Amino acid sequence: MIRLVPNHAARVQRARSVTFTFDDEAISGFVGETVATALQRGGHRLLRHAPEDGGARGAFCCMGLCQECLVQVGGRPVESCRLLVSADLTVTSLKRGAQSQ
Repeated sequence: MIRLVPNHAARVQRARSVTFTFDDEAISGFVGETVATALQRGGHRLLRHAPEDGGARGAFCCMGLCQECLVQVGGRPVESCRLLVSADLTVTSLKRGAQSQ
C-alpha cells in the first residue's frame, strides 16, 4: 500500500487517560477530547433513536450543529461532540430502553 501522506500516528502524545461511564460501561478517554470521540474509538456508534421514526442516530457533524449525537448527562440532553471527557462523568444514551435506566 502506498501512503501519500506520512503516518505520524506513533508520534502523537496523548493527554492523561480518564475513565467515564456510558450506559453503565466504563469507557476510557483522554483529557481534552470529546465524549463523542471516546465513544467512537470504543465502538459505540448508536447514541440515540430518533423520536419520530425510531431511526438510529450517532455522531454526524461533530461540531454541535446537527444534534444527532445527543446523550444525557445529569438528566439533561447534551451534544456528545461538545462535551469533554472527565473522570467520573456519567453519560446515558437516548436509545430506546436506555432512558429508563
